[in-house]
Amino acid sequence: MRARTSPLPDAVVQSVRKPMTALPPAAWLVVLGLAAVALIAAFLLVDLDGNLAYVLPRRLNRIGAMVLVAVAVGVSTVLFQTVTGNRILTPSIMGLDALYILIQTVLAFALGASTLLTLGAPIRFAVEVTLMVGFSWLLYRWLFTGHGRSLHLLLLVGIVFGVFFRGVSSLLQRLMDPSEFIILQDLFFASFNRVDPMLLLISAVTVTVLCIPAWRLRHRLDVLALGRDTAVGLGVDYRRTVTLVLVICSVLVAVSTALVGPATFFGLLVSALAYQLCNHFRHAVVLPVAVLLGVVALVGGQLVLEQVFAFDTALSIVIEFTGGLVFLVLLLKGRIR
Repeated sequence: MRARTSPLPDAVVQSVRKPMTALPPAAWLVVLGLAAVALIAAFLLVDLDGNLAYVLPRRLNRIGAMVLVAVAVGVSTVLFQTVTGNRILTPSIMGLDALYILIQTVLAFALGASTLLTLGAPIRFAVEVTLMVGFSWLLYRWLFTGHGRSLHLLLLVGIVFGVFFRGVSSLLQRLMDPSEFIILQDLFFASFNRVDPMLLLISAVTVTVLCIPAWRLRHRLDVLALGRDTAVGLGVDYRRTVTLVLVICSVLVAVSTALVGPATFFGLLVSALAYQLCNHFRHAVVLPVAVLLGVVALVGGQLVLEQVFAFDTALSIVIEFTGGLVFLVLLLKGRIR
């Protein structure tokens, strides 16, 4: 007799077979929502003294940046993993972070690090977003919408470009003056303290506009999670849907990276935890859970960093270290495929 095979991908089968957590997905939404609101309130009100007209707007600006990054990275990672059918891959790991570092290095090498810092923030933001969106669009469209392409080729090309960008960046950094390199190095880590309010507003509008079609695609994304053949058989316009998703992912990651800096493993951290809590692949739940987890991680982490560790380290370093550990643990346990 022929063995009976399942039409669902391994990731979907595993998520369906896993035992349910103590709380249903709707309860997790409420719990995470309350936790996010409580942490935001604590971040705003703890040690709130001095000139409130100066302190409060700065804190609101930082909270806005953290919420925006949580939305952009959480949504883009979940969408990208659905399209690729692989929970190891993230948009950032495909070379965008290395490209961001290369852009900063080339500008600092050509203009000088001090001149780079005095360069208008809108100009730098526009250059960075344009270059990263253009690169990712060409890469993703060529590899995903062409015939005979594979995820292995995508991963290989992304890693090769990332190594190439880092190699060129390293060469230019060795030719730079040490004092300028120290100034440049501060730009290589995600920071929520130097966000320009006008750029934050522009980024917020961009992310909001992109999240609207992403939310409307949630049911089609559920079908895409079943695999390409199944999605096409159920009437999904695969090429058009994948192209739209890749455009959304590219712009979200580019805006987030240009605004605060690279955060490679943050998206993997929130998406992996979101899938573990939800126990299924419905994007109507996974997307908001991933966003709320991102808000809790960033705001809560920044609050602990300021109140407990007194700014002895950078939040991005802690987030990246934790995300890397989660990635290794899930990979060794066979939860990510």
